[in-house]
Amino acid sequence: MGANHAHPPSSRRTVMAGLAVLVPLAIITLAGLLWLWPDGTVSTGTAQSSVQRVTGTITGVTLKKCPAAPDGAPQPDPATCGNADVRVEGGQSVTLRLPSGPGAQHFAAGDDVILLRDADGDHQISDHDRSTPLWLFGAAFALAVIAFGRWRGVTALVGLAVTFVLLLTFVIPGILEGEPPLLVAIVGASAIMLLVLYLTHGFSLATSMAVLGTLASLALTGLLSYGALGFARLNGITDDSALALDMSLKIDTQGLLLASIIIGALGVLDDVTVTQAVTVAELAHANPSYGFARLYRAAGRIGRAHIASVINTIILAYAGASLPLLLLFSIGRQPLGEVLTTPVIAQEIVRSIVGTLGLIAAVPITTALAALTASRHHPEEDAQEPAARRDAQESFFTPHAHQHDPVPRPYERPAEGERPARHRRRTST
Repeated sequence: MGANHAHPPSSRRTVMAGLAVLVPLAIITLAGLLWLWPDGTVSTGTAQSSVQRVTGTITGVTLKKCPAAPDGAPQPDPATCGNADVRVEGGQSVTLRLPSGPGAQHFAAGDDVILLRDADGDHQISDHDRSTPLWLFGAAFALAVIAFGRWRGVTALVGLAVTFVLLLTFVIPGILEGEPPLLVAIVGASAIMLLVLYLTHGFSLATSMAVLGTLASLALTGLLSYGALGFARLNGITDDSALALDMSLKIDTQGLLLASIIIGALGVLDDVTVTQAVTVAELAHANPSYGFARLYRAAGRIGRAHIASVINTIILAYAGASLPLLLLFSIGRQPLGEVLTTPVIAQEIVRSIVGTLGLIAAVPITTALAALTASRHHPEEDAQEPAARRDAQESFFTPHAHQHDPVPRPYERPAEGERPARHRRRTST
């Protein structure tokens, strides 16, 4: 049971077993993409708007006294009352009224703005033009990722681009064309998982185990989501956007909610599964004598710590996204029980609980798959190790965890006139 004791036939069987699952999965995913790929004929049932978006730059602002507001109405912001001189793209200069009313933004000379131009050629200030700041933020993000990850950072950015391409060219248009949202999400998530994980982390056994773990956890998340939404009587209509989609495009809003849960879960599942697979591989490399049981226990402890932090992250992310809504409930002084049972809050609770259950399942599934492929011993061999040696190697942080001392032989009575042999004492830390 030394460090060089390996089982190449077992490794080959493991690779073949993994390929037996991954190759059909890739073929089914490719067939699903070809079958469900949108043809570009999205029928919204409404006439196309004649309003165009153009850009311009404010060259001057003239403030005026705000008109008196009716009794009980909010007072207008003095910085939003007046006119702005705007130079439209192409050189035309126009004088436009500043946007006013609740929530109106402030504009000043030198601001780049978005203008709405109707069929008659009249313009209206709509919003700030944020294209330049967003490009700068994107460039800073890309430089930081490449500076830290180097070539791995480049592949991560390419994987991010692949994700956006599939979402914008397959998932969203497919749902708009009337395809089942759940089926589109499953096929799209499988394609993103296969392309991005292998592109980012390379073609390795650890990556393959992460893919299999993600697939199993994603399937479990989908089943749990389907049952939870039916049990909680949630149809996916919680705001004006979902209602407009249901009325104008006749989209299955419950299926759309299921699709959003699956795609959202994928973003966290690949983090957990890749971490577990790489952890097992590193443990096996640092401790070649570790078998399945030791790799599973050591990586499982790391996975539990990871899940504990991820759960808190998920809850805080949902709370941050729903903070304005929570403030409205607080102002209304509604009882907590009534707040939690409202459709919008109940939907987020179900989404977070189901996603968390999928994450919890991802740790043992991926850890077991990775430990089976990374261990150099059969699982039954690890169980047959002497108890003394198992105690000595309980933690890979102990100095003697990498030693391979022979098992002490039973004491034998020395022959007459022979000096008794001393047994070596094994030091423990």
